[in-house]
Amino acid sequence: MNNSVTNTARLLGAGLRALLVLTLVTGVIYPLVVTGIAQGLFSNKANGSEAKADGKVVGSSLIGQSYNLPLMKGQQTPDADLKWFQGRPANGLGTNSVNTQYKLILSGATNLSADSKVLIKQVQDAKAAVVKDNSVPSYTVKSSEVPADAVTSSGSGLDPDISPAYAELQVHRVAAKNNLPLAQVERLVKDHTEGRTLGFMGEPRVNVLELNIALKDLVAKH
Repeated sequence: MNNSVTNTARLLGAGLRALLVLTLVTGVIYPLVVTGIAQGLFSNKANGSEAKADGKVVGSSLIGQSYNLPLMKGQQTPDADLKWFQGRPANGLGTNSVNTQYKLILSGATNLSADSKVLIKQVQDAKAAVVKDNSVPSYTVKSSEVPADAVTSSGSGLDPDISPAYAELQVHRVAAKNNLPLAQVERLVKDHTEGRTLGFMGEPRVNVLELNIALKDLVAKH
């Protein structure tokens, strides 16, 4: 009986010591080492790929944002602030109280089929808005020129990037709204166009947040 109690106590003591050691190693030391390495070598990525403007964090380069005007009285959906480059539609899981347009409460695709009347209507309305919003006295957008990413949301609804084609389609409107030379805005887009990852993965892209931060700086110089 005494031997049984002694063995049980010894095993419990060994188990407790092992638990404490493993907790210290895997729960304290390892996270601190990994965090230290990440902060030392990849500080920006470890902190969420923060994007800054005027010394303040204004978002993450990994998450899309909306650029809208304040809601007017009686409005349910805000109008786009057309002085900024616009990202992809953020339909996400559809129009409802949960989908808050880039508010990070929820992400996801619409799950609508290609022949869905709802999706077709969304695309048609979005295309008409892109043509209308980006047509200025010196430049008229044709319906055939509107790229797919201008009228469809991404799988997450939070895509931070747009295609170079969609960015280039917006330069005339952005230049006109900000009283900037067209050539300078075109150069801004080219400077912020990233190629395929490792030269072969994905598609060329433009990060909208980073582009708009650069646009803000350009406007301030004029």
